[in-house]
Amino acid sequence: MNQQNDIQNINNILPSSTLAIVSLVAGILGFTALPVIGSIVAIFTGYEARKETHSVPPKASGDGMATAGIVMGWIQIGLAIISICCFIAYMILMVGLISRNSG
Repeated sequence: MNQQNDIQNINNILPSSTLAIVSLVAGILGFTALPVIGSIVAIFTGYEARKETHSVPPKASGDGMATAGIVMGWIQIGLAIISICCFIAYMILMVGLISRNSG
């Protein structure tokens, strides 16, 4: 009897979504090696993986990995926007100081 329950539990286990794994890895790579490309890949593949994991019946597991990839991707995009704004503010400040000292 226990052997039959074990076989049913094994059949109910879903494989991890490949897209969820790619999303997680791309999110991690986005913080280390590929900031722009990694964040875009993490967001895109994360949302596609969530479609797989939320379908009825679910085709794969890995919703947590997909969510982590999406969150890391959006954090990276937010940091990139803040960095660009800080760079622009710095350049405006430098141009103002240079023009003030030369005039």
